[in-house]
Amino acid sequence: MRVTSRPKVRPWLYLLGVAALLAGVLSLPRVAPLVVPRPPPRFVDATELVVVTRNSPTTRWQDADGNFVGLENDLVALFAQDVGLPVRYVEARSYRDVLPTLLRREAHFAAAGLSITPERLRRVTFGPAYMTVRQVLVHTTDAGRQRGLRSLESKRVEALAGSSGASRLRDLGVRLKRLVWTEAPAENPEELLARVADGRTDYAVTGSHIFDVARNFHPNLVQGVALGDKEQLAWAFPPDTDPALVDAVNRFFTRIGRDGTLAQLVDRYYGHVKRLDRQDLDAFYLAMRTRLPDFRRHFHEAQSLSGIDWRLLAALAFQESKWDPLATSPTGVRGMMMLTGNTADRLGVRDRLDPRQSILAGARYLRDLRDALPPRIAEPDRTWLALAAYNQGLGHLEDARQLAARQKLDPDRWIGVRQTLPLLTQPDVYETVRHGFARGGEAVVLTENIRTYHDILVRFEPAYRADAPLLTPAADGAARAD
Repeated sequence: MRVTSRPKVRPWLYLLGVAALLAGVLSLPRVAPLVVPRPPPRFVDATELVVVTRNSPTTRWQDADGNFVGLENDLVALFAQDVGLPVRYVEARSYRDVLPTLLRREAHFAAAGLSITPERLRRVTFGPAYMTVRQVLVHTTDAGRQRGLRSLESKRVEALAGSSGASRLRDLGVRLKRLVWTEAPAENPEELLARVADGRTDYAVTGSHIFDVARNFHPNLVQGVALGDKEQLAWAFPPDTDPALVDAVNRFFTRIGRDGTLAQLVDRYYGHVKRLDRQDLDAFYLAMRTRLPDFRRHFHEAQSLSGIDWRLLAALAFQESKWDPLATSPTGVRGMMMLTGNTADRLGVRDRLDPRQSILAGARYLRDLRDALPPRIAEPDRTWLALAAYNQGLGHLEDARQLAARQKLDPDRWIGVRQTLPLLTQPDVYETVRHGFARGGEAVVLTENIRTYHDILVRFEPAYRADAPLLTPAADGAARAD
């Protein structure tokens, strides 16, 4: 047998190779160790409440003052107050990341506008439902009238990955063999609807509550048919979640359902969003471009004077006069803020048709009305009630609040008073209150419209941050005499 001898390795070459190898290893960039988030402790041992959510107008977002708001935000804050724990949020990058984050045990539960579906029930546990929605087809006015679901077979149809809308389209695809739909390259439902509004896709499927909010920011969107049955929104929990947490959540939702807190919160974010039609919204967006720039500085000054967000004042002015400084009603109210003669005289206004004088006086008047309400009334109800009083006066507002108390409604919340204001046109009702007849329904329309206009302005107009502090009472008096 032939044996092949190994070549001799020179010692100095061997050492040189080892040195080169070590140099290469030592010069490699350092790789940070993989950090796996530690699961939060069981609820009974927790020192904080960890919640996964997402940033959106229907869940949790930051307002102009830097405060977090939103239905999910408010619900979680109240629950955390109940159990006496601070909250730490884990914000999912996109809709599809919410449940995987939860299933990795990075949070105690998810509060992210999730609907209860059979597919999700196989993966997670849901708490009590707090809102009912539908999955709806959304398109633009340019698409014309939808002629049956088969018209979708030649269109671009999208839904978010992991969403209930995607499940509905999968079910529809069983019936419509030629239906082709895609998972949208979007991170949240609001971005998906923006794709429809901009013409980047023809149709989208999303929750009806999401459409209700988005239509005010995209007036060309139209809601089509509903797909499937009604769905309920609820918080989601890992399958092996702590029973003590489930019990606490059940008790919490039972309480806020009984005392009206849940209905009040839903109304805060959704009670006004359907008030305006397409024509109203088109007129408002046109005026934002053509009229608002002429008066923006006056609204900024009014905010410095009154402490009220200039965008709320601008929304009030648009509802009153459509930002027309020469507006005059048959009843004699005039100007940008539609002041009565008596109110203008009391506020030191020499010319109601002067836009600056009208705006500053209207801001002071709204502030005075808000300050006159009982201290126990909290925001935002305090502002909504003050807006109603701007239209009908404090006397009629107080009558409506008394009627609310008689009917076992909360007189300190807009959701209750909104129901009784229209009753002031009925003789068998207004004859039982101090100030008599009033067109209370007008105050409801005014307030609800202003809420929507304000939402739009907050979305598209920046907050005003004046360097100077708010005027003192003495300076305020000087301004009135100006």
